Amino acid sequence: MEPVEINAGSWYLRALRADDRVDDRPALADLGEHSPGHVDDAAAQWESETRFTWAVCEPTTGELLAEVALDPASRDVTVRCRPGCDEAGQTGAEAVRRFAAAML
Repeated sequence: MEPVEINAGSWYLRALRADDRVDDRPALADLGEHSPGHVDDAAAQWESETRFTWAVCEPTTGELLAEVALDPASRDVTVRCRPGCDEAGQTGAEAVRRFAAAML
């Protein structure tokens, strides 16, 4: 499956990125994620439909505020938020749960 973008009102959800335009790795490090392959792993998991991961972003800058992941088999949703970004993470998790209910 190709990554799905979700509009969640004040925030938007998109696939994790690490390219010449957007690099989520510094923000992911704030979440405690230091694996250099995390973004590539997330892309591979989308492709194999084993785990769907989104960056919950501030819409004007695209800055990652939280990471939300969905296990499509169990429909379990996990959230990691940068300091002070709990509302973005919660809103993102609710949007992902709605996605799971509608699409899986």
